[in-house]
Amino acid sequence: MDFVARDRPAAATVEWEESNCPLCDGTSWAPLVEAADPLPTVDGLWFMVVRCQECGLCFTNPRPGPHSIGKFYPGDYVCYRRAEATRRRRKKRDPLARLLPPQGQARLLDFGCGAGEFLCRMRDLGWNVTGLDFSEEVVARLRGELGLDALAGTLPHPELADESFEAVTMWQALEHVHRPLEVLCAARRLLTSGGKLLVAVPNIDSFPYQWFGTSWYALDVPRHLTHFTPPTLRLMLQRAGLEVEQIRMVRHPGWIRHSARLLARGPRATPLATRVLTTRLVSGLAGWYSYLCRKSDCILAIATRP
Repeated sequence: MDFVARDRPAAATVEWEESNCPLCDGTSWAPLVEAADPLPTVDGLWFMVVRCQECGLCFTNPRPGPHSIGKFYPGDYVCYRRAEATRRRRKKRDPLARLLPPQGQARLLDFGCGAGEFLCRMRDLGWNVTGLDFSEEVVARLRGELGLDALAGTLPHPELADESFEAVTMWQALEHVHRPLEVLCAARRLLTSGGKLLVAVPNIDSFPYQWFGTSWYALDVPRHLTHFTPPTLRLMLQRAGLEVEQIRMVRHPGWIRHSARLLARGPRATPLATRVLTTRLVSGLAGWYSYLCRKSDCILAIATRP
């Protein structure tokens, strides 16, 4: 799928920063991979992903600073597109809902809520939902078109009180923030005692990353600032004061198909491999193989505030 950027900025206008490790604050790291931005935002830039030699966390470094990262989000970025359907047919069998406490009008915050599809589903299930997203334009749309309670910004947020939610969710959002540990600490404070935090992020220790390398769809530099593995996600949650119940593998065959299409555009393309992996049957089988080997390209952590 192609993206069209609006008002593509020049590289000279980007404010750069070099970061210590977002998990342990370490200053010693080794290069892991260098890749170009797969979206047409700022031309001619490549980005380095490094691995901390103290805790093992992978992160983009150097990276666009907080005032420049918005330049790398096209106007039609995939997370902000209106959903084609609300998927109300899943109302009574939503697998995500089973992971959350069935408490009637319990309160849920969706961090990085995007177009609001998950918020609508959970509202239909009886939850009292609030969305939080960096994009003021998206938040205005959620309020005006969908009637959702939504706020613009990140965590911590001045309008959100401590111990005001039974659940906080982060679907493919934590990897986008500059200070993920600070965000998790703020999420813990928002939870009531026994409240649950659900975090889904790409897994750079996955078979799809090994297969596709710089063409892996979920690498997505520089928008993805932190690149988690199951151990580093667990460690960051624990350092935020949360008790990790489990970390699950999540299959995303659509990511495999998209990665194969990206690979087909590059010098490492092999016509047979890219053509086969873009089919639903083979990408589905590859997704199951990765899942059974605990090498899926997405991981879901479930944690609790003590």
